[in-house]
Order: sequence, then C-alpha cells, then structure tokens
Amino acid sequence: MPNKKSLQERLLKRLDYQFSNPKLFKQALTHRSASGAHNERLEFLGDAILGMVIAEALFSKFPKVDEGKLSRLRSSLVRGKTLSELAQELALGDCLYLGEGELKTGGYRRGSILADAFEALLGAVYLDSDFLATKTLILELYKSRIDAMSLDTVVKDPKTRLQEWLQSRKAALPEYEMDKVTGEAHQQKFFVSCRVDFQGEKITKGKGSSRRNAEQQAAEKLLNLLLDTQKAS
Repeated sequence: MPNKKSLQERLLKRLDYQFSNPKLFKQALTHRSASGAHNERLEFLGDAILGMVIAEALFSKFPKVDEGKLSRLRSSLVRGKTLSELAQELALGDCLYLGEGELKTGGYRRGSILADAFEALLGAVYLDSDFLATKTLILELYKSRIDAMSLDTVVKDPKTRLQEWLQSRKAALPEYEMDKVTGEAHQQKFFVSCRVDFQGEKITKGKGSSRRNAEQQAAEKLLNLLLDTQKAS
C-alpha cells in the first residue's frame, strides 16, 4: 500500500489544489486522538463556509422554492452521511492522522470522523487561499449532487423521512402521543408528542389543525434534532 505522503499527494490532485501552507493541510487531516494540532477548529470554519456556499447554490437553482424546502434540500447535502460519502470518494480516510485507539477500531472508516475531516479540509483551504477558491472547490466536489437535485428530493413527508432515517440505523421507530385537543369541533387544534430512543430519549412537540399535521410537525422537528446531534458528535 502506498505510504501516507503519496496518498496525500493523490488527494491534492483529486482536489486540484496545492497548499501554500502545508501545516494547514496536515492539521485538517489530524484527528483529536492524534498528537499535534487537530482539526476541530478548522471543521467549525469549514462547516460555516460549506453551509453558505450550498445555500447560495440552491437559492440560485430553485428561484421559486420556499425557505422550508430549501432548508431540507440543503440539509440533505450538508448532513454527515453526505459529507462522509464525499470523503470516501476522495479516499480521505487513508490520509488521516489518528491516535492508536482510533486506528485499532478503524477510525479512518468512521463516518463522523470522515465528515469532520472533510469540513476541516474546506476550512484549511479557506485560510490558505480565500473564499472564492473554497467556493470553487466546493461547487466542483458537489457538482453532480447539485445537478441531480430536484424538488422530488423533498417530496417525502417528515414522518416517512424520520422512519427511514431510524430504520437505516436499526433504531426503534418513533412513538406519537396525543397530548391534548383544544377548540370547538370545527376549529380544533391538536397537540402531539413524538418520542424516540436513539442515543438517549428525545422528545419534540407538534401542533396542527389535524392529528396528522401535528404529527408531521413533531416528526420534522425530531428529524432535524437528530441530524444536528449526529453532525455535532
């Protein structure tokens, strides 16, 4: 197998980018389990830049789409699963510096580590160059995904998306509970709780003019909570 230096050179060729400051490149590839400056601060920066670039790209691609659908489209592109897929396509895992414990447990294949390193790499490129260069890189890496985006991507309702998300992780399905119903028969408001047990119990609330609408709102809140929690972990 090629040594780490040659693998990193291949990575730079895939990115079509050369660092003026090689220390930034090394830091972006260094997990906190390894010695030396690690990539968490760069990840924070890269996450912010990525969100901005993807938001602008979707805003231009879908000029008549409302904020809610744009947010869901963006979430599908910047979630941990997508970032880890992009990292795998770049063979980023082979280039990482990991502590002994992470090496033994296959950390170079772990989705969260790959996603974080991908964002850290974007942050490093930004500090090494400028926003335009980073934007150009992001749009090139995301080109096929953005081109393939359509409004059909967000057709699935929140309850379906939440259920599929949990099933894909072999987790228990959500439980919905009616908390109360208020108002006269023709103007009722339904209040519902959605509960899941995934890395600890999580509960969200929804309300609507029907039980279904209330459940959909609670499910969407819970899905967003799970995505945010996973991304932060």
